[in-house]
Amino acid sequence: MSREELKRLFLTFPTEGRIVVKRITVQMDRYKDRLGQGTVQITRDGPDGFCEWKSSQSNPMEYALTSEEYLSGDYELIIK
Repeated sequence: MSREELKRLFLTFPTEGRIVVKRITVQMDRYKDRLGQGTVQITRDGPDGFCEWKSSQSNPMEYALTSEEYLSGDYELIIK
């Protein structure tokens, strides 16, 4: 199967009825020089497509709790 055929096959998958996942994950760093710092990852997946991004923050909890996504009330917050 060629690359072009795989691409066509992938783009024809149905997206209706997919479970919508909206998640904010905060992971605190454990290195002694980065205590209190961490990463924030925001994930959205559903019929409209997939979007994910990750950012290093000096105060990740404050960043996550004041983000547009969290304030919308649609996102699940996970702290690791």
